[in-house]
Amino acid sequence: MRFELTVKAMDPLLRVIAPWREWDIRSRDDALAYARAHDVPIPTTEKSMYSRDRNIWHMSHEGGILEDPWTEPQEEMFCLTVSPQAAPDTPHYLNLGFEKGVPVSIDGKAMGAVELLTCLNELGGAHGVGRTDMVENRLVGMKSRGVYENPGGALLYTAHQGLESICLDRETLHYKDVIGQRFAELVYYGQWFTPLREALSAFVAKTQERVTGVARLKLFKGTATVVGRKSPHSLYREDFATFGQDDVYDQRDAEGFINLFGLPLKVMALVDKQNGEMVGLEAPDYSHFKRD
Repeated sequence: MRFELTVKAMDPLLRVIAPWREWDIRSRDDALAYARAHDVPIPTTEKSMYSRDRNIWHMSHEGGILEDPWTEPQEEMFCLTVSPQAAPDTPHYLNLGFEKGVPVSIDGKAMGAVELLTCLNELGGAHGVGRTDMVENRLVGMKSRGVYENPGGALLYTAHQGLESICLDRETLHYKDVIGQRFAELVYYGQWFTPLREALSAFVAKTQERVTGVARLKLFKGTATVVGRKSPHSLYREDFATFGQDDVYDQRDAEGFINLFGLPLKVMALVDKQNGEMVGLEAPDYSHFKRD
């Protein structure tokens, strides 16, 4: 799907030859037999029937025992990440720098995209970060299970999300989450070269204009946690957010806001009461709670 939609978009006159559809290869066993007959070196065997794809972003594992969604992946299957149980007992901290949403440095050292992601893959993999076991909803309608390793991508996603939390206003951040779901579907379905994907990319690019700064991550036993974030464009103001006494926020201002914000609920309840449709709420029963 993804390859052929791209071909159609780039050169609609090209003919696609798909051996799986046109030859007598109907199963993975047939493919293995063909490879042996033609001396094609492949790592897959009847005992290790995983279908794997790998690039700088990830490595996917499908097929074999994974076709049973109840079966736990075997540890020897993983190639890029160590088991979280075997990861170092000491957490590792790193600072990821971003400029307009683009990762540009690790611990203050400027890096290009390939060098940066390669480094993050090694760091994340060494700490067991980036394993995902999921059942997907394919475009054709059926479900399939895949196990993925993307240590570098997991670190980038976590750090970027942490930085966005202080750089984007509430409405933009929340709407970007909605856009993200649709964007992911377009990519998953192979619809990269479409007007909608280009339009959504333009929206995302606009949101990233202020996403510049550093996110601090803590890597430990298969987890990556944001433990710090800073940006010259940060919308977080300690003097606004403090729970202590301040001159910025008057608690009395909340009364009018709450009255206006809750007005629809109040009107609906008044109408229901007037029409005799007010639903009585059952009082909570605290009798089963015991005091020490």
